[in-house]
Amino acid sequence: MRNLFRQPLTWMVIAECFVVALLIVVVWNVVAAASTQHAGAAPAQSVDAPTAAPTPTLPDLTEAAGPAVPPQLPGLNLDAGFWRLRLTQLNRDQVFFEQLEWGIVHNAMDAAQGYLDTVVLPSITRAERA
Repeated sequence: MRNLFRQPLTWMVIAECFVVALLIVVVWNVVAAASTQHAGAAPAQSVDAPTAAPTPTLPDLTEAAGPAVPPQLPGLNLDAGFWRLRLTQLNRDQVFFEQLEWGIVHNAMDAAQGYLDTVVLPSITRAERA
């Protein structure tokens, strides 16, 4: 047991457990603060609400107006030009990220192949000769 506490790996594991526990406590406090902020906001708004004013009487409408235009949902743009522009931009960005990803993967494969050719295979051949 005494040798277990003398090894640095034991202290590294203990330190990492401490760091993870500390991160869990920080996240717990952040989530708790966010939930109390949202829970406290609703009653404050209802307390500050003005008293109900008397509603004016509305005139009676006996005639129906022409066919009503369907209401547009908030935040949803149904214009085809808007979507064409956004999807074109999205496709252009996707092509850029695909090319970037291909370059990263290609460079990583070249680096791995170079490491294999210059370091691993020569050491294996030397070990086989011996």
